[in-house]
Amino acid sequence: MRTVLVTGPGGAGRTTVAAATALAAADDGSRTLLLSAEAIPGLPAATGPTPVTDRLDHVRIDSGEHFRAELTELQNRASGVLDLLGAGRLDGEELTELPGSPQLALLHTLRRAVAGDLSGYDTLVVDLPPLTEALALLALPEQLRRYLRRLLPAERQAARALRPVLAQLAGVPMPAQWLYEAAARKDEELAAVQALIEDEATTLRLVAEPGPAAEDALRTARTGLALYGLTADLLVASRVLPRHSSDPWFAALAAQQEKCLDHWRQDLAPDLPVHEAAHPGRDPEGVGDLAALGIPAPDDRTPGRAGDPWWTEEEQDAEDGTTTIAWCLPLPGAVKEDLRLVRRGDELLLTVGPFHRIVRIASALRRCTVSGAALADGVLRVRFTPDPALWPRTS
Repeated sequence: MRTVLVTGPGGAGRTTVAAATALAAADDGSRTLLLSAEAIPGLPAATGPTPVTDRLDHVRIDSGEHFRAELTELQNRASGVLDLLGAGRLDGEELTELPGSPQLALLHTLRRAVAGDLSGYDTLVVDLPPLTEALALLALPEQLRRYLRRLLPAERQAARALRPVLAQLAGVPMPAQWLYEAAARKDEELAAVQALIEDEATTLRLVAEPGPAAEDALRTARTGLALYGLTADLLVASRVLPRHSSDPWFAALAAQQEKCLDHWRQDLAPDLPVHEAAHPGRDPEGVGDLAALGIPAPDDRTPGRAGDPWWTEEEQDAEDGTTTIAWCLPLPGAVKEDLRLVRRGDELLLTVGPFHRIVRIASALRRCTVSGAALADGVLRVRFTPDPALWPRTS
């Protein structure tokens, strides 16, 4: 399944472009599903698949409904503990969704699109939140799975026969079997979403209105995309004004947009195709207005994720002959002042500006010590020196 994730700075028209992308894919002959948490004028909105055209269905993500369903299920599973504590149950009508529930609802809907009741489509188009939130959301499955492994390691289940004894010794009840089963089920669901995000058939489509604010956001996005190993297939310049106008005010705005677009093509994203979507003069509404934007359909020939973005290089000091191994990651747009690195055991904690990722160090490098790091020409190089105590001696 081809997956296209659409995002951009807030107010750039990403939801409209996502709908136009899905329509173009359907018109190209692909059975297409559009997922969106926002209402799209002129399109039906329902939490189940609702036909828009012969080949296009739309699903509206209801985060409140998802939150109430999840918490109700949790109460049912933990009924024994709640009754023991004398805790009162919360009814669905009195539940108000908490911050973060829209992100979890979107991940849940993506899982349904992979292996649930929403599967069976050729193309999946997902309207993501604004740019910075979207990149954090795409990194969430990997982070949540790591939290689950740390809090409820699977190997602890082997000691379930000893839990009554351990509970007496510790004086507190041990986690019940249902908790491990719930963690395993959530890990399986998150793994499916993570596999979708990291699939080579998944690309990101960026939407931005030409201007200084969007330029700063896109420069930051380049770094975030590289950190998470994501690939963009198209940059849609939205609401582009006509080049020639007799009105001096419109002419000045159009000239500013044209200058910005030239900079995008030459410096900011020279390898990324740019599609200019003309300003329709009003908010698009309905299939006809979406088709008029001329957004191209996803191209199956466009490569998605190219695999692990990290690579290694051997370096040798010319003076003492010491060999070091550089673990390299391209980080275009990153600056040294916003970069922080911490090694914790077999993991590398990497922070670049607003983005944070924990990566597992390559197996061969775990037997090395970190001897330094450098950022040059848009590439981060973390230098490792083999630890003689861990590497086998050679004769």
